[in-house]
Amino acid sequence: MELNDIDLNLLVVFSELLIERRVARVADKLGLTQPSVSNALSRLRKLLHDDLFIRTPKGMEPTPYASQLAEPISFALSTIRSSLNQQPEFSPDTSTRRFTIGMADVGEIYFLPKLMDRLAHVAPHVSVSTLRNTSVNLRDAMEAGQIDLAMGLLPQLKAGFFQRSLFHQAYVCMFRQGHPLQGRKISLKQFTEADHVVVVSPGTGHAQVDDMIERKGIRRNVRLTVPHFVAVGHILSNTDMIATVPERYAMECLAPFKLAYVKHPVELPGIDINIFWHAKLHKEPGNQWLRNLIADTFSDAARG
Repeated sequence: MELNDIDLNLLVVFSELLIERRVARVADKLGLTQPSVSNALSRLRKLLHDDLFIRTPKGMEPTPYASQLAEPISFALSTIRSSLNQQPEFSPDTSTRRFTIGMADVGEIYFLPKLMDRLAHVAPHVSVSTLRNTSVNLRDAMEAGQIDLAMGLLPQLKAGFFQRSLFHQAYVCMFRQGHPLQGRKISLKQFTEADHVVVVSPGTGHAQVDDMIERKGIRRNVRLTVPHFVAVGHILSNTDMIATVPERYAMECLAPFKLAYVKHPVELPGIDINIFWHAKLHKEPGNQWLRNLIADTFSDAARG
């Protein structure tokens, strides 16, 4: 007999009859009707060519063949039950796992210093790799399990993905300390007349900000276009150019590059920065732990 010849539920009924010895009790325990239990026993008798249980005043007594099957079937069902109910644990203090996180360079600048410092204290052997959201097909890579989670402004991750909010932020106008525009509100005229460095960041929601400005009919004097945020701090600190950037990124650039920022003169919608993960990893303990750690470290809600 092959395993596909038998319904596993029949073995469950068999195992319970060995314990309870009465059809009514088994039916009550399994949430079945008595005819359903009797029918299951009848099917099992035909498959195994044995009566299996004989009705007596003391209840259903197993035949010698049923007694022979009792231990291996009980062991097999117990193993299956334990395997299905087993919840793997994640121990951050001893784990040597490497997590892969998808994020843009602007996210690396803001998130990684604080995240790695936190990991050094709570998970000293855990390591992290990052992949730029623009360098891979993020959706496919997450579906394939190549990326554990992604962080940022990622409107393309919808169906099949979970998300958790970290914070809401605005766009600001950033420039070097001592810039002629520092210390006062920038007018739209001053904004359009200034020299701009623009970050073109395809594959992220940040790319939409330039479209928003253009749709408002605002024409900037764009002197430089770069494909990432990494160089912006260096560029602004040594020129009189200005840049439109997310506020949290601007905050990280102030001290290292001696920069300043002010409220943006163009009415731009704020942006939501989230954690994203694929549904297949929703209950995976390591992924759950990392998501919670990131939320505790960066979310406005966690910080009150």
